[in-house]
Amino acid sequence: MEWFNVGRIVNTHGIRGEVRVLSTTDFEEERFAVGNRLAAFKKDDKKPTWVTIESIRRHKNFILLTFEGMDNINMVEPFKEGLLKVTKDQMTDDLLQENEFFFHEIIGCEIVSEEGEKIGVVSDILQTGANDVWVVKGAKKEHYIPYIEDIVKEINVDDKRIVIHVMDGLL
Repeated sequence: MEWFNVGRIVNTHGIRGEVRVLSTTDFEEERFAVGNRLAAFKKDDKKPTWVTIESIRRHKNFILLTFEGMDNINMVEPFKEGLLKVTKDQMTDDLLQENEFFFHEIIGCEIVSEEGEKIGVVSDILQTGANDVWVVKGAKKEHYIPYIEDIVKEINVDDKRIVIHVMDGLL
């Protein structure tokens, strides 16, 4: 089965079964909605425990979740430093609008200039509010490429290749 990370459980929170999650997903509102099922992988475990989100709230840069049937710290403690994942079947294209992509489709793509110069590979995506910013690992340093129409000219997720316009000061 193909799995996609949506969050990392960094710690527990309080004694009533909340976990502190650092989101690693696109579409947070849909992934972490009350009633959604996620696969929780304990730190060194290969087999998931299926959990259903009972409540969600934000606290600083984290998402605090509780799971149905897990109402105390002892029940969620084993998930500390684990991962929350979804299956490929849960990654439905109806969430995407025109010119939107899932994170896993962009991460790993090679970035090249319009002239064909290799710039690097997308290693992470930062969500800034105005637009996403792609972290690109180059041969010598990291670059931060904003996902805006003036810069990103062509995206081919099948070939894992993205063509950008290099403006002055971008690299």
